[in-house]
Amino acid sequence: MIPVLQKLSGLYVWYVLVILTLGYLTAELGHFLIGVTSKATAIDIHYGDIACQWNLTGVEFNNTLAEACSSSTNEMSCSNLTLPSGERFCEWNYNGLGYDYQILAGPSFIAVYTIVGVFLGIAADKYKRVPMVATCVLICGVSVILMGASQKFWQLLILRMLFAAGEAGLNPMSTGILSDLFPEDLRGLVMSIFNWGIYGGIGLSFPVGRYVTEINAWNLGWRVAYYASGIIALIIGVLTATSLKEPVRTAIGEETEEGADGTTVQNTQQTAQKQESAWKVMLQPRFIMLCIAASIRHTGGLCFAYNCDLFYRDIFPHIDLGGWLFFVTFVIGGVGVIVGGIVSDKVVARMGIKSRAAVLAISQLIATPFAFGSVYMGPVGAMITLAISYLFAEMWFGILFAILVEIVPLSVRSTTVGVFLFVMNNIGGNLPILLEPVRKETSFRHSLAIFYAGAYLISSVLFAITTLLMGKTKKESPKPTNGQAMQGIENGGFTSLEQINRPQTANNRTIESHHL
Repeated sequence: MIPVLQKLSGLYVWYVLVILTLGYLTAELGHFLIGVTSKATAIDIHYGDIACQWNLTGVEFNNTLAEACSSSTNEMSCSNLTLPSGERFCEWNYNGLGYDYQILAGPSFIAVYTIVGVFLGIAADKYKRVPMVATCVLICGVSVILMGASQKFWQLLILRMLFAAGEAGLNPMSTGILSDLFPEDLRGLVMSIFNWGIYGGIGLSFPVGRYVTEINAWNLGWRVAYYASGIIALIIGVLTATSLKEPVRTAIGEETEEGADGTTVQNTQQTAQKQESAWKVMLQPRFIMLCIAASIRHTGGLCFAYNCDLFYRDIFPHIDLGGWLFFVTFVIGGVGVIVGGIVSDKVVARMGIKSRAAVLAISQLIATPFAFGSVYMGPVGAMITLAISYLFAEMWFGILFAILVEIVPLSVRSTTVGVFLFVMNNIGGNLPILLEPVRKETSFRHSLAIFYAGAYLISSVLFAITTLLMGKTKKESPKPTNGQAMQGIENGGFTSLEQINRPQTANNRTIESHHL
């Protein structure tokens, strides 16, 4: 009977990984669902821009006729566009774009996400994380369901901010739990699986947002997509609360030794390290340049994530690319982030941070021409180049954080990493709003090329400059594995990389800390 229990105990940690990953995935699904349903949502709730658009229920698609639609600037001229038979092939309606949408998708979410994430990251150090994770998932589920019931734009805006507050704690708390459950040799794999939830959620938003809306079940249209997503999140939240146990906190990345009384104490040599000013570290040119480069790269990623479905619907209204977008994001994006982690850990780990930064710059440079191809090519070429671009572009995440934890001294890692992520997520999350005025002055295609593919190119140059600024870093502790380094979250989460090596006290004895 005991061996059976031991086997079940071994399966439990993998069950925890599945539940936490599903919680993260459903949260990301709710996060990016607005980008796929925005047109249907805007038509129902009335927000954003109104434009003359190709009527999909009309005649067979024709480029010349479609261009006539897009060039029409008012309702009267749009309604006058008819075939010789008198049949209209355009419609004057909300297109899901505009400043309202950009604010809804980016700034309103990021403002709450980054600030609340900081406080929840601190709370994870002091309180039980499992109940907090369950609460966060439940908040996400409730807010998504209520979004589906929204009747006004302001209701949608407030509920999205509430949703952001719920999602803010999922990454730091979940990765902390997983780090305490899994041994170091499995941590890289475990963190890659968990962070795949980002791409799983984004990928699922395409079929859920498109096809569930088109089914128009119970005549509810886009609302069913939100109801279904929210209900799944509630189920995951309940499972998290009822079936997961708070793990014992363990130390990561810190040298410890056993005291005379058998208790674990910090290595005196490590605790005697010279404390450095956090501001001194953050004002170093390499840190500043890395932060700027990462912010620009993050801008490109979020610009595409928030606008790609609307973009491909606009330029290819006669072709359903939802399946392709699902595959590229769900599969290729996940492969890219795992490959990036492997490259960071296995290939350049022994070559120093200069080589890491160089690989970071090269990967984004390779991704750039394919990113432009995904904007300017036809439907088939766009999807092929998008897949190639994603494979290289998404390598950046693991490598970035491997560099970050190497150039930041252990004594001030908590503050500097927190500031780095706060700046990166706020710049990357708010700059995409500039796409809107550029789109109105030029075109959707040109504006996306600038803020998506152009951001890749600029970040590549900035990462290359960062490479030149990199110097040798003193070894303060063993280099972190990919599992320890990849604790950030691309959509804007606060990481508890800062919790690496932070001592906790219990019964007046210093014990090992956990990271995240």
